[in-house]
Amino acid sequence: MFSKILIANRGEIACRVITTARKMGIKTVAVYSDADARAPFVAMADEAVHIGPSPAAESYLIADKIIAACKQTGAEAVHPGYGFLSERTSFAEALAKENIAFIGPPVNAIAAMGDKIESKKLAMQAGVNVVPGFVGEIEDTEHAVRISNEIGYPVMMKASAGGGGKGMRLAYSEADVREGFESVKREGLSSFGDDRVFIEKFILNPRHIEIQILGDQHGNILYLNERECSIQRRHQKVVEEAPSPFVTPKMRKAMGEQCVALSRAVGYYSAGTVELIVSGADPTGESFYFLEMNTRLQVEHPVTEAITGIDLVEQMIRVAAGEKLAFTQDDMGIDGWAIENRVYAEDPYRGFLPSTGRLVEYSPPLPGWSEDETVQGKARRGVARGNGSVRVDDGVYHGGEVSRFYDPMIAKLVTWAPTRDEAAGLQIEALDNFRIKGLGHNIDFLSAIMQHPRFRSGELTTGFIAEEYPEGFHGAATSEDFRRILAAVCAGNEFTLQARGRQISGQLDGPLPVGSDWLVKLGDERFEVTLGDGHALVDGVRVEGTCDWLPGMVQASATGKIGDGAEVRFGLIVERIGNHWKVTTRGAAHTALVLPLRLARHESLMLEKVPPDLSRFLICPMPGMLMKLHVAEGETVQPGQPLATVEAMKMENILRAEKEGVIAKINAAEGESLAVDAVILELE
Repeated sequence: MFSKILIANRGEIACRVITTARKMGIKTVAVYSDADARAPFVAMADEAVHIGPSPAAESYLIADKIIAACKQTGAEAVHPGYGFLSERTSFAEALAKENIAFIGPPVNAIAAMGDKIESKKLAMQAGVNVVPGFVGEIEDTEHAVRISNEIGYPVMMKASAGGGGKGMRLAYSEADVREGFESVKREGLSSFGDDRVFIEKFILNPRHIEIQILGDQHGNILYLNERECSIQRRHQKVVEEAPSPFVTPKMRKAMGEQCVALSRAVGYYSAGTVELIVSGADPTGESFYFLEMNTRLQVEHPVTEAITGIDLVEQMIRVAAGEKLAFTQDDMGIDGWAIENRVYAEDPYRGFLPSTGRLVEYSPPLPGWSEDETVQGKARRGVARGNGSVRVDDGVYHGGEVSRFYDPMIAKLVTWAPTRDEAAGLQIEALDNFRIKGLGHNIDFLSAIMQHPRFRSGELTTGFIAEEYPEGFHGAATSEDFRRILAAVCAGNEFTLQARGRQISGQLDGPLPVGSDWLVKLGDERFEVTLGDGHALVDGVRVEGTCDWLPGMVQASATGKIGDGAEVRFGLIVERIGNHWKVTTRGAAHTALVLPLRLARHESLMLEKVPPDLSRFLICPMPGMLMKLHVAEGETVQPGQPLATVEAMKMENILRAEKEGVIAKINAAEGESLAVDAVILELE
């Protein structure tokens, strides 16, 4: 076994590998860029080596710097994590020349599966179902149009070396191909150093299912069940779970055996994932097709660990050291259900635009990797166990920064429970207690998905988000009863705040005591609330419950019950902004104005400030680089016409005209770095 390994990665996956290595008694070496000098993974490792400036192309993607760090520290092996150099054959080959072990698959398997075009050819030869499409070289946009017309729309354009949702465009028409083909090429080149593109038929009502593969160097290859990864946005996974609510034992066996056959055909060992697309229109579930094989650890590996009890990172290290797998296919049972939500630095209330900046507040429901191994559980489970359990994988910290140089993922929230419904319920509870402030995040959106009836029924496709939120996300839906409970909570908090103020010398002096009758303006609704002992009357409806909020608290817990209904328990983030309350819970932020009922008639006389009209400005919605201007001064534009392309976090975002107009002034140049809300151009 190795005595010291180096992790050629950063963030939560570096923390993840360090935690397992420590459990195995193996010392670790971290490498870090300027941006990561204070990152948690650097402090966790036994040693750390600085490898360059913040851009990945000048640090984490330079193999020579990784190898030099190995020589400097005496590291015997390298775990690449995912992304960066994890699927670069040149990196694995360079390590081999220096007699440094690569904790991953053999070079020939990486080469065979890393190229999406060649991997599809190999899959066909191995007898694996593949999606109809064109797997040769595409010359230019006109060639792409001809191919797409022959295949039939819709089609998916993919960068050959792509992954993580980058370098992918869905085209429903020839116009979409003409607009998107060059963007796919550019994204492929900038993110993976390869601008080749292939085109395949887009399967309608698709479900994204993946099979976890694990093999050793002695010819043993197993499949560790499946993961459902259908809930995606822009082809990037948002929610993953294991097992899938769709896959039957018969399907699981057929999928697993095909994936093992493909792995065996390329001499695979270590952990890997075969991604499949399944037609949701086929009630038999037998129409599944090979998409690609990821020759590395997946972001969503914790859900497989949770239901199998196998630490995949540990197994990767043992396999790289030449050990045999200590279990067989018959040992791969399914214990309970696990769900993973990816917490991203993106603002769902602003069209999911990337958000970077300082984590002014960061408080996950569990302290992540800062705790000892007992938080992560027993018997290689990867999660704490009991009636229900929660795991947080993160690589950030309170006061740290989410940089524009890297992936926008802040953390992974994983829950395990005996049943799917219980695991989803634990997610809602944990998300209620996940506090992030300082930048946009998708916690409310994740909670809304967990509560959505369609998610709870298991009727999932990759179009879930687009279909269920066609007008964008504006907060999770709330029932009338729950809004009554919130009104009672807000009135109770106002009572508590004013009562405390009267106990402090010089505050709220006056002859009138704090009353029990209140008007609560919750959004556009108005509720009359009378507070009692352990209950309240909300518009005459009795609400029983409690809230433990006290002045100065940011997070609180509450219960509520109306009539014979079930008691609702929920966590909430409480903020006082001016004379309003902002209460965030169950996937939505609620703003409430609470006034003594005797003063309520004056509320209608207060003036409302109307925001200025900014529709004539094209404003940069996130920090990024202006890649392309599609218009010139004096040009007339129509609604929906592309105006500018901005790259942020390695993804290109096309900004379009909202209305007809004439370009009056352009304020930015191509290649310029833009701050959020920077004015790119103005219309007359």
